[in-house]
This record gives sequence, structure tokens and C-alpha cells, in this order.
Amino acid sequence: MREFRKSVRVLLIDDNQDHLRGVKELITLESSYEVISTTTSANLGINLIKKYHPDLVLMDINMPEKDGLQAIQEIEKLELGTKVIALSGYDDSDLIFRAMKLGAKGYILKTMASAQLIRAMDEVSQGKVYLPAVLSSRFFEYFQASYKEETSMSEENLLNYLTAREEEVLDLLTQGNNYKGIASKLFISETTVKTHVNNIFQKLQVNDRTQAVLYALNNGFSNKRRKVKIA
Repeated sequence: MREFRKSVRVLLIDDNQDHLRGVKELITLESSYEVISTTTSANLGINLIKKYHPDLVLMDINMPEKDGLQAIQEIEKLELGTKVIALSGYDDSDLIFRAMKLGAKGYILKTMASAQLIRAMDEVSQGKVYLPAVLSSRFFEYFQASYKEETSMSEENLLNYLTAREEEVLDLLTQGNNYKGIASKLFISETTVKTHVNNIFQKLQVNDRTQAVLYALNNGFSNKRRKVKIA
């Protein structure tokens, strides 16, 4: 059942030499994974990855010269197929989220039992993503909260970028007015209307009038305009 381990080559990166030796000994005694090298330097670790192309890297997140998050990002850019498991002494939700977002395939705490580390290596080696139950709930809660916050900020900011005149133009667009009609109602030239519309397209990150109107309607622009008029 554990034959797949024999072909898995592992590199260990951790600035704590005692922990580094302990993890190496654990892997040697408790599994048939091959530890091809160890290092206390993230920069040296990346050079070793380029040289040996390991299948799996155990990466300490808290490193002095270059932190593990930066290293994970650089390892991903190498596109060697190397899978990274983040090792950390912190169960911080933001740290877990950032490590996984940058490319880590697993995240475990240094204080966890040795069996947890071997299981994580088994899972990740087989192409899976591994988070202990105690950390996975935090990760998904943080992910959901971050997604909602980013979406909300994006929607709010894009509409708030519009000037008062651009809001007037967009309001008339949502009512089905063409450029000539907008120019007549606002007592400006069609050329000026087109300038405002192009600015609206850029600020709302859309390509045409239809997309601008849909964005406005889907993000409560009409309600916002009604509140302004009532006030």
C-alpha cells in the first residue's frame, strides 16, 4: 500500500536545525520517503530544488532571510511540479490562506503528531490537498469572508469612482436614452457625452454600453440614484 513512497524524493527547508534533524529522522524511521537534502536557508533551498527537482518540499513558513511564503511563490514559478507542504508554529487563518493561495498543497503545525506529518505527505504525494480538520474549518471560513469582502469592495469602489456628471449620464443610459437624448437632457454636446461614457466604461471595467447598464443594474445603481434624488 505504501509502495508509491519509494519514488518520492523530499527536500526539507527549516531554519531550526533541531527541528530539521527531527523531521528528517522521523521521515527516515516512519516512512520510505527519500530525503535527498536539508537546508536552513530558503534561498539555498530554492537552488537545491532547481538542481534536484524534488517531488515534495517541506517548507518552514517563518524563515529569517526570506520567509516561506515568498519561497513558495518562487517554487511555483519554477513550474517543476514540486509540491510544497507548509510547516508552521502558527495556526493563524490569514497565514494558512495565504500559503494555500500561493501554491502550498498542505499546511500543518509543527506541534502536531508525527503521524499527521506522514499522512500529509501521503495525501499531497498522491495529488491531493491536505489540511488537518482543526485548520480546514478556519481556512474555509477565512476564504468565504475574504471573498465576500473583496467582492463587496470591488462593487462599491467601481461605482464610487464615478463623478456626479458620470452618474447622471449612466442614469440616463439605464433609462434607454441614446447619446443625442442624453446630450439634450443635460444640455451638453454629444462629443462630451461620448467622453463621459468612455470614462464610465474604463471605471466600471466594461467594454460597451450594454455591459455598463447591466453592471449598474446588478449593483444597485438605480437604488443609489433614487436615494440621491430624494435627499
